[in-house]
Amino acid sequence: LSIRAKEIKSKLSAYLFNRKIKIFLSKPWLLHLYCLYINNLILTIAIGDLSDDQEDITSFALSCDDEMLVTASRALLLKQWDWRQANCTRSWRAIHTVPVASMTFDSTSTLLATGGCDGTIKLWDVVKHYCTHNLKGSSGVVHLVQFHPNTDLLQLFSSSLDCGIRIWDLRSSQCVCVLQSHYSAVTSLSFSPDGNAMVSSGRDKICTVWDLKTRKAKRTVPVYEAVEGVVILPGSTDLAEIRVKSKDLHFITAGSKGVLRVWEASTARCVYTLTYLFHLPASARLATVTAEHNILLYQLPALTTQQQFVGYSDEVLDVKFLGKGDSHIVVATNSCQLKVFELLTNSCQILYGHTDTVLTLDVFKKGSLFASCAKDRSVRVWHMDSDSGQVRCVAQGSGHTNAVGSISCSRMKASFVATGSQDCTVKVWDLPADCSAEGGIHQLTARATEKAHDKDVNSVAVSPNDKLLASGSQDRTAKLWSLTGEGTVSLLGVFRGHRRGVWAVCFSPVDQVLATTSADGTAKLWSLQDFSCLKTFEGHDASVLKVIFVSRGTQLLTSGSDGLVKLWTIKTNECVKTLDAHQDKVWGLHASRKDDKMVTGSADSNITVWSDVTEIELAEEQAKQEDQILKQQELSNLLHGKKYLKALGLAISLDQPHTVLTVIKVIQKFPYFFLLFSWIHSESVLRYCVVWNTNARNCLNAQAVLQVLLTHLPPEELLQYQGARSHLEGLIPYTERHMQRIGRLLQASMFLNYMWQKMRSCAKASAPPCRF
Repeated sequence: LSIRAKEIKSKLSAYLFNRKIKIFLSKPWLLHLYCLYINNLILTIAIGDLSDDQEDITSFALSCDDEMLVTASRALLLKQWDWRQANCTRSWRAIHTVPVASMTFDSTSTLLATGGCDGTIKLWDVVKHYCTHNLKGSSGVVHLVQFHPNTDLLQLFSSSLDCGIRIWDLRSSQCVCVLQSHYSAVTSLSFSPDGNAMVSSGRDKICTVWDLKTRKAKRTVPVYEAVEGVVILPGSTDLAEIRVKSKDLHFITAGSKGVLRVWEASTARCVYTLTYLFHLPASARLATVTAEHNILLYQLPALTTQQQFVGYSDEVLDVKFLGKGDSHIVVATNSCQLKVFELLTNSCQILYGHTDTVLTLDVFKKGSLFASCAKDRSVRVWHMDSDSGQVRCVAQGSGHTNAVGSISCSRMKASFVATGSQDCTVKVWDLPADCSAEGGIHQLTARATEKAHDKDVNSVAVSPNDKLLASGSQDRTAKLWSLTGEGTVSLLGVFRGHRRGVWAVCFSPVDQVLATTSADGTAKLWSLQDFSCLKTFEGHDASVLKVIFVSRGTQLLTSGSDGLVKLWTIKTNECVKTLDAHQDKVWGLHASRKDDKMVTGSADSNITVWSDVTEIELAEEQAKQEDQILKQQELSNLLHGKKYLKALGLAISLDQPHTVLTVIKVIQKFPYFFLLFSWIHSESVLRYCVVWNTNARNCLNAQAVLQVLLTHLPPEELLQYQGARSHLEGLIPYTERHMQRIGRLLQASMFLNYMWQKMRSCAKASAPPCRF
């Protein structure tokens, strides 16, 4: 699906660029919807394809009124979609003998042109649902079709493998002209507002300006790149910001260099170069879209960055809360850039500095300073301004000989950071006292370097009192180190017991214990006194990647390669909650300083913020119990007052089948039982009847209630009850058994009646004659 989506997106981006650039220039507020529009269409197409005929989509087109989406598949089917609801409203067989390579709508959204790999072009009336034209004459695959914007002319333009642009007269169904200028595939056509001029682009690195009245080339513009899209700029719009001053024909090209360039047709020169730039005149801002799928908003006229939105995060490697009140999160993705998100607005700052993938992060106690390390063997310290929220790099250091994969900040005050690397060493870096002050970037120096393990150091952690350092390695051990003021690191002990590499280590905030997680699927608690294993937590099906203490050190949170986050109670060794929100490895796990929120980041590109709802659930449960007590008292009062109808409804709402049965037994004796019960139509009552019917003592009551339901409810309404079919299937066998028992009882009673009649006859025959 990911590969399919990328293919669709590349085609869709080029298509929408041709269709929507004019709208963006005239209505720039649509820019934000553009990204959502692309994602929705990709999702609609991909899901529709996967859920239906399992065939690849070869081409698609969106109507000019944005109401219809038509797709063509390798199964030679054309499908019309209500893309907002993701529903296929109509499908029909394409007359092409091979897959459709291109398609487009006319400006009225009533005609659809499809170009096939068989060299033919079909025109479809999408309103009346029939084929109107069959145009033959193209050589090879028809990879481009486009209607002339003036519907009165009834002209269609197409291009195929011969690199020519054919003009079709739809009145006569004939090709009236072939425009020859390009020497490679024609990729895009754009028409001037008056319809008298056209610009064509191709992968031969040229654009051609055509006079459609004379059907001749007016100018050939060398653009020095393979062009995938071209758009003529509207002459009625003020585009002075991109240096378009004259009323001459100007057009924008998008090609292999990844930038937009504005060309003046009369002079064949590039007048402006921009990276997907759009002007937002209402707010005096400019918007740019970068190759990393980020949207940046600049404030005019100073061109200062005002807002940034990240479109795709790739694999999330680490995530931490940041800022006053944990208002931000800092994210390390599979990139050399760091992203700082404001949780309230989702606005993002993109931090540049590292030259290779950032692997992990850690935050100092106050939350305004944080540190990062990367594959570029460097360490950086960043500071967030408490007023503006802007983040800048204040210190950096390098000294490791391999990728730095773990980092931990001092806990008491911002005095040092510790790092672990794939070069098997642990380093402690001193921070300048004034590193957060305004100024340049300070250079960090390592006050201690120690070869800590025989394999990669996966994790380091500093104790709450800044006197101890723990390290976990791929060599299946964790080690405890002493941090002395003299700048040395001395080994205190080794924790042995894991069967595979140790992924994470973490100190308890309240006890003298250390938590470790490993690729063997377990988490362990160790004593810092004698280095013995105190507890082992088993439950993950794969490597356990992260561990943190929560609830004031009484619980553990672990995340694993199975995409699960588990909450453990240390005292009982019990997993009390499993959170399943990710589809891939959960690399990032961090709790807020108030211990009321948690954030997770996964290799599935998702970042999830969790809130602690323990108190809320307890309050809801307590309120529910209090409500139950009040209803129970009310039910008791109703039964005592012989208000059976209200008592019946309340007992049903409380889901008390025994009380319901008791009330039914009472009101069943009344002559108006059917009148009382006829309007209480409850799914619960039907479910109760199934249970009552299994007991011979209560079957008569169940059959009486069932009679009321069948008498006063039509079958259609009865079948709408949840589980009605299964309930009725459960009633049938026991009802048949009761009927058989009643039948046998009736037969026996008839035999007794017969015997009694015979006995009376015999008694009369043997009696002496009456003398009176």
